[in-house]
Amino acid sequence: MPKTFFITTAIDYTNSPPHIGHAYEKVLADVIARYRRLKGDKVFFLTGVDQHGQKVQQSAAKAGVPPAEFVKEITQKFVDLWKKLDVKYDEWAETTSERHKKVVRGILQRLFDAGQIYKDKQAGYYSVRQEQFLTDKERGPDGQFGPEWGEIEFREEENYYFKLSQHKEWLLRYLDNRKDAVIPDFRQTELRNAVEKLGGDLCISRPKSRLDWGIELPFDKDFVNYVWFDALTNYISFAGYTVGEADSFPYNSQPSTFLEKWPALQIIGKDILIPAHGIYWLIMLHAIGFPDDQMPQLLVHGWWNLGGAKMSKSTGNIVDPFALIERYGPGALRYYLMSAIVTGKDADFSEERLVNRYNADLANSLGNLLNRALNMSQRYRDGALTRNEELPTFLETFEAGEKRKVADLYPVLNLMLVIRNHVSLFKSRFEELDISFGLNIGLEIALNGNVTVERIKPWELAKQNDKNAVLDAALYTFADSLRIIAILISPVLPKAAHGIFDQLNWKMEPELSGKEERFSLADAEWGRLPDGHVVGKPVPLFPRIEP
Repeated sequence: MPKTFFITTAIDYTNSPPHIGHAYEKVLADVIARYRRLKGDKVFFLTGVDQHGQKVQQSAAKAGVPPAEFVKEITQKFVDLWKKLDVKYDEWAETTSERHKKVVRGILQRLFDAGQIYKDKQAGYYSVRQEQFLTDKERGPDGQFGPEWGEIEFREEENYYFKLSQHKEWLLRYLDNRKDAVIPDFRQTELRNAVEKLGGDLCISRPKSRLDWGIELPFDKDFVNYVWFDALTNYISFAGYTVGEADSFPYNSQPSTFLEKWPALQIIGKDILIPAHGIYWLIMLHAIGFPDDQMPQLLVHGWWNLGGAKMSKSTGNIVDPFALIERYGPGALRYYLMSAIVTGKDADFSEERLVNRYNADLANSLGNLLNRALNMSQRYRDGALTRNEELPTFLETFEAGEKRKVADLYPVLNLMLVIRNHVSLFKSRFEELDISFGLNIGLEIALNGNVTVERIKPWELAKQNDKNAVLDAALYTFADSLRIIAILISPVLPKAAHGIFDQLNWKMEPELSGKEERFSLADAEWGRLPDGHVVGKPVPLFPRIEP
């Protein structure tokens, strides 16, 4: 049975509403999931929300409502945003669910029974904002803790600890043996350097006396589990992992519903690679019996900055995705988020660039080709296309350098060659998770299509009876290039892709309407439109955005 492609994102903390960084991560995951379905893969896409923690408890108290009510309201904002952005997930994770709590408690109990968790007393400086004890490593050159830690206080507290340091050498070996454990590779280098400095164990509890909004430890009712074994465990608890029976704890004893999905491609921000996902999560999985070849792959994305600075709610420099969707539509925002940032790198968010990119790439280029191609087909051939069966042979002649033999068809054959080469490049870039480059490659076909229109001048060919074959070849290739472009952009712009297919009168069966099954990467090659196919009339699909 073929493996299901499992993709998941970091779950979003429900202490505050979503911002543009959340939107980028989820759209990125959605695009990768749609691409895999476009290839014909079975996909399981998991996302959700992290609802526990001291910050939530404090925010709820400040708002004068119970934590459960507070997180319900914030959670709904995330659900609403993903719906507006057409993010299509298969499973929704909420860490307050009983399903999740059962897995967390089961893992904690087994690790406690195995001697991997112990109780100890700690005294030191504590960051109220970051909810953690600080060490001298967190001090700046002046010996002080920086403003990023917020209010600092001295505390002495008893808690439970996970023997993290015991697994340090294993993690170093794992990272040395698997070169693509983290994407991009420079993030793996950063992670390995951090592991080298690893010392001490991981505090995994908080006393109920100061935090009761969490999962109670199964072996001590006076403590709740702190974030690590709660939030991180969602990646397996909502994928079918079980700790219900004594013999289900080893990896190979898990149910087939889990084994057919795992391991996952996990999409996370660069700020939570070290230590949370790159150290804590991988070691946690190792400790509960996951073999090295079943460790998740971590795709680490950068940040959207504003004016060169990281967006931050505390400083007020954030971008509201709901407002952008209201102003420009979900397609424009999805397109900008995927086209204007290199996966793994940072980028500066600019509303002006969003408008300019949309107008240049979609309205002026793709929208213009769609309008021209369909208008010319209607004007010169009443919408009916003629498929010249000899064109592939002519293309071979063209590639062989015998261009004089096919001089009249030169621009058309060149466009056919561009389509073939760009589809190949698109596939390779998406396989490498280089989404922005792959998307731009797909849209370059439209740019070349418009250039071909100007070079071949169908309006002049239509006046010459001896040029009918050339005109037919041009009109057919313009229409077919639009069909292929629709397939390539469908992971990023699904509604626009359906709109192009609708105007081409292609795959119009009612059972395919609005569904991903309408698109297949295997169909992204010249010549799939049949001889005599009749296209529709153009309807503006990408109206210009006026600044």
